[in-house]
Amino acid sequence: MQNKRQEIYEAINAADNALSHLHAAKNCLGSAGNWGVVDMIGGGFFSTLMKRSKMSNAEQELESARSALQHFAKELKDVNSILNINIRVGDFLSFADYFFDGIIADWMVQKKINEAKSQVMEAIGKVNQIRSQLQNLL
Repeated sequence: MQNKRQEIYEAINAADNALSHLHAAKNCLGSAGNWGVVDMIGGGFFSTLMKRSKMSNAEQELESARSALQHFAKELKDVNSILNINIRVGDFLSFADYFFDGIIADWMVQKKINEAKSQVMEAIGKVNQIRSQLQNLL
């Protein structure tokens, strides 16, 4: 029983780590989007510089989130193998692959920033949902 609880706690901690990076990425993308609007209405060099800086920060957070999500998926597999519950790890991994595919490539367009932010919000929702399921197992 202790081993089961430990695996659940490890998965919850991994979820918290992933959520931390996802929230940071969301904030960076929001800021990049704001600077992008300023840039589009003639903000000049400074707004372009700030937008790119925020996009770079978001890219770093997204890479950290990707790593954290992979660790979270591993912890979910551990929980699944011990408890024989049906948390759909495969679906989560597919989502993570879809989520990170091509987001970074086209950052220069404001629409892409908004789409990336929307996808981060979706990831936050999915991780929170799985985290709640894990919390209910304790």
